[in-house]
Amino acid sequence: MKTTLRLVSTALLALALVSPANAWTRSPATTFATLPSGATTPEGITVDTAGNVYVTTFGFPESGPATTGQIVVFSPNGKLLHPPLVVTGASPHLLGLAFHPTTNQLLVLDFGAGKVLNVDPQTGNATVFSDIGPTSGLNALTFDAAGFVYVSDSFQGIIWRIPSTGGAAINWKQDPLLTTTGVPPFGANGMAFNKARTLLFVANTGNDTIVQIVNGGATGGAATVLTNSINGADGLIVDEQDNIWVCANQGDEIVIVDTTGKVIAKLGDFDGLKGNAEPNGLLFPASLVFAGDSLLVTNLSLDLRLFGFNTVDAQWAAQVRTHTIARLPRLFTKIAGDGI
Repeated sequence: MKTTLRLVSTALLALALVSPANAWTRSPATTFATLPSGATTPEGITVDTAGNVYVTTFGFPESGPATTGQIVVFSPNGKLLHPPLVVTGASPHLLGLAFHPTTNQLLVLDFGAGKVLNVDPQTGNATVFSDIGPTSGLNALTFDAAGFVYVSDSFQGIIWRIPSTGGAAINWKQDPLLTTTGVPPFGANGMAFNKARTLLFVANTGNDTIVQIVNGGATGGAATVLTNSINGADGLIVDEQDNIWVCANQGDEIVIVDTTGKVIAKLGDFDGLKGNAEPNGLLFPASLVFAGDSLLVTNLSLDLRLFGFNTVDAQWAAQVRTHTIARLPRLFTKIAGDGI
C-alpha cells in the first residue's frame, strides 16, 4: 500500500511539473504609497507629465471633520508631497480625475454634487467645468482626439460628452447595457477609447461586463457586450496593443482581456491585512493608471454594508485603517495556450 501511495504521489508531482499551471502567474501587488491619517478611501487616480500621482478621496467611511473632497498628491516614488488639497466647494465624494490632454486642466468628478470640476492642482481651488446634476452618478472620464470630454453616469446609464472648453453636457449614448440591477449597484463606470478611437470600452460594474460602443462622432453608435464575468468591473484603461486592463473590485484582481474579450492575464490578489491594518495586495481595487513601467491601483477598500450590500470583501474592508495605493509591474505574462 505504501509503495502504491508513493508511486501515485510521484506521478502527481511529475504531472504538476509539466502542467501549464504556472502559466497563470500573478504578479503580486505591493504598496506604492499610503494616504495620510484622516484621509478617507482613495478612488480616482491620475498622473501628470512629471510623474506625480493624484488621488481623490471618496468620503466613505467618514473620518474626522472633513466635509469637502480632497486630492492627495504623491511624488513618482510614492512620497506625500504636501497636505491633501481641499477642493473648494466640492462634496466629500470625489471619483474620477484626469488631466485634459490639450488644455492640461485637472478635471475632477464630484460624484456627490453631479458636477465636473476644473481644479487648480497646486491649490485645490475649483470652478465648475460642467454641471450635469445631482441625480447623476458621475464616475469616470476620458477624452477623444478632438479634446471632447466623456463622462460615465453609473445611475442613469449615460455617457455624457462635454466640449473641451466646458459647458453643457450632451447625452452621447444612453443604453440599457450601461445600467444594472446588480451588486455593487453601479452601471457605467471606467472607460477608455481604443487607439484608433473607433470604439469606447465601458465597464459595467453591477453586470460584470465590458460594453463596447461604436464612436459615431457627435453621438454614440451601437452598444454591445464585448465580454462578461469580470467580478465587479470598475476602473478601465487600454494599453498600446489595445489590451483592456480592468479592476475587478469584487475579485481583488486586475483582469486583462484582448480585443476579442478573451482573458490573457490576471494580476494581483488579496492576502489579508498587514502592518497598521492595511491591505496586503489588492482590496476592492477601483481605479488604475500606467506610470512608467508600473501600474498603480487605488485600494478603495469599501465596506458595501454601509449601503446595505454584504459582499465577500466587506468585512475585510471594515477592518482597514490605513488606505493605500498599490503597485504592479506593467509587464505581464500571457496565459499559455490558444484559449478556447
